Amino acid sequence: GRCVFCRIARRQEPGTALLPCQYEDLVCFRDIRPGAPHHYLVVPVEHMGNCKTLKAEHIPVVKRMMEVGKAVLQRNNFSDMSDVRMGFHWPPFCSISHLHLHVLAPASQLGFLSRLVYRLNSYWFIT
Repeated sequence: GRCVFCRIARRQEPGTALLPCQYEDLVCFRDIRPGAPHHYLVVPVEHMGNCKTLKAEHIPVVKRMMEVGKAVLQRNNFSDMSDVRMGFHWPPFCSISHLHLHVLAPASQLGFLSRLVYRLNSYWFIT
């Protein structure tokens, strides 16, 4: 398929290392353009549309995606969960339609551009 996140999830992108993940139906990897010292993406293995298509039944998936995000931060020795930003880009501001959660830390160290791109509950980034 043409979706890069589907290829990564199926381990068909040798350049992208998958990080340990406690759920079989999710994968986690580093963002190729990090906006913070820690910047990970958590992605369902099965192709799901962007956050606009999320329904109530997806709440458990999103909660597990956030659990994975916290676990990967802790494994990488980041423990201050009050200084973490997690969220989704709102269409049309997401470049890839496959659902993906951004996990950024420390939020206090986001650069100027990243602070705009990952701005809390802006038009384009929802937490």
